[in-house]
Amino acid sequence: MAARPNYGYRKTIRIDEFGDDGKPAGQFLLVTEITRAANGQVISKVVQKPQSTLHYFNLETEDVKELDRIPAFPLTSSQLPKYDLKYIGEEQVDEIDCYIFKVKPKVLDRTHAYLDGLVWVDTKYLEVVKTYGRWVNELGDVRSATLPFTLFETYRENVDGKYWFPNYERSDDTVHLKDVSVPVRLVIKWTDFKPLPAMAAPTASDASAPAPAPAKPQF
Repeated sequence: MAARPNYGYRKTIRIDEFGDDGKPAGQFLLVTEITRAANGQVISKVVQKPQSTLHYFNLETEDVKELDRIPAFPLTSSQLPKYDLKYIGEEQVDEIDCYIFKVKPKVLDRTHAYLDGLVWVDTKYLEVVKTYGRWVNELGDVRSATLPFTLFETYRENVDGKYWFPNYERSDDTVHLKDVSVPVRLVIKWTDFKPLPAMAAPTASDASAPAPAPAKPQF
C-alpha cells in the first residue's frame, strides 16, 4: 500500500450491458494513465476519451470516478484487529497455493466501509492474492450513487518481484428499471506498472525563494 503511489499504471474501466440473449448490447469505456507531470505532481491523464453505447443509463466520467473510493488494499496489518477471520480451506489461484479466510467486520459504524467476504492468501509468502466480497457499514451495502455494483472480485499481480498490486476487478449486477431488468458487468484493469520518475531536484532559484506559510492542519 505504501509502494503503490510511487508507481504509474494504465487503468481501463469497462461497463457492459447484456441483452436477453446474454450477448453484450452496449458498453462504456474509459482509459486513464497515472503519471508524473513536469511540475512533479502525480496526475491521472485520460488517454482514451470516454466512449459509450449504453442504452439504459447514462454515465459521465465523474460517475465512474466514484469507483476510486473502493479501498485497493483491504486487510492491512493495522486493520486486522477490526475483523474476525476464519480459516475455511486451501485453493489454487493462478497456480498459486492459497489459504482461504472468511472475513467479517467485528463492529460496523456509519462513516467507514468494511470488507465482508473472502480473502485468498499465498501459503508461502502470506501475500493477499485475491479478495471477493462487499463493502458494508452500519446502514448496509456501500455503493455508488449511480452504479449498482456491490460484490467485487479482485485479483492481484506480482510487480517487481516484491509487491502485489490489484490488476483485475470484476462485478456483475442488474439494473432494475421501470419496464426491464438489464444485466451489467464492471471490469477494471490496471496494467503497465512502472516506477514513477523521481521528482526533479530544486534549483538554486527555488532554494532562495521565501518559504510558504505553514498550512493549517486538516482533521
